[in-house]
Amino acid sequence: MTRRYRQFALALAAACALVAGCHSTHADPKKLSASAAPKQEEVRNLLHFVKNPDPAPALGIKDLDGKPISLDEFKGKIVLLNFWATWCGPCRAEIPDLIELQTKYKDQFAIVALATDEDDPALVKKFSQKAGINYRIGMSTDELRVAYGGIPALPTSFVIDAQGRVVQKHVGLNDPSIYELELRALLGLPFDGKVDYFEDTGQVFLKNAERATELPDVDLSKLTPAQKTIALRRFNAESCTCGCKLTLAQCRVNDTGCGISKAITAKIVSELSHAPAKPATSQK
Repeated sequence: MTRRYRQFALALAAACALVAGCHSTHADPKKLSASAAPKQEEVRNLLHFVKNPDPAPALGIKDLDGKPISLDEFKGKIVLLNFWATWCGPCRAEIPDLIELQTKYKDQFAIVALATDEDDPALVKKFSQKAGINYRIGMSTDELRVAYGGIPALPTSFVIDAQGRVVQKHVGLNDPSIYELELRALLGLPFDGKVDYFEDTGQVFLKNAERATELPDVDLSKLTPAQKTIALRRFNAESCTCGCKLTLAQCRVNDTGCGISKAITAKIVSELSHAPAKPATSQK
C-alpha cells in the first residue's frame, strides 16, 4: 500500500499544484488545513486521537441508489467519512487503497464517501462504477460541510470510532498505511505503534478553537494572565475580515497563512500589552 501511495504522490506532483489536496470551490484557494496533531510522517507509528471526542454530526443524506445513509447503521464499526470529488486528482489517487481497505476489514469498517462540489449524481455513479468503488457514496450538502467545520480542501477524511465519535481528521492525500494503523488501534487489534491523545482545540472541529490557550503564530508571552484571558476572549468573539466568515481564533487554526487574522491578532495583543495598568483601589 505504501508503495502505491508513493507512486500516486509522484504522479500527482506534476498534475496538482498541491499534492496535499484539491481546493474546494467554496473555500479560499490558499486555505489548506493540516491533519490534527504532529505530522505522522515525523513519527510514523505514533497515532493521535482526540482525548474527548465530539459525536459525529448526522448525515441526513441518501446514497446514489436513493437509500438513506445514517451513521447509526454503522454503530460498532469504525467509519472513515471521506469528502472527495471525481475531478480531484488526490481523491482519485487514494480510491484503490480505500477499496482494498474496505475489502480487508469489511466486517469491522465502513467507508462513506461524500461527493463534494459535484452537480450530477449520475456522473458520480458512473465514475464510481468504473472505478470499482465498494463503499457507500452520497452527495455532500452545504449544510453537511458546515456541520463538519467546513471542508477547505479535498480529500478530507474524518475517522469515527465505534461509538460514533470523531477521533481524527486528515486533510489531503494520506499514506493509506496510517488509516490501517488507526483502524487496527481503534478495533483493539495488534499494530506496530502507540497512541497519543490530544485535546481538540480546533484541529478537528473549528468550533473547538474556543478551547485553545495558544494559537498559531500569535505571541501571547508579553501579556499578563488577565490580559491573555481578554485577548483569547476577543479572538473568539471577533471575526476575521479575510472573507472566511470565521472568528479570529478559528481562522488562525484553519489557515495559518492568513496574513489578515495574523495582523489583527497581533494588533489586539499590542493594544493589551501597552494598555496602562489600572490604579489600585484605595482601601479606607
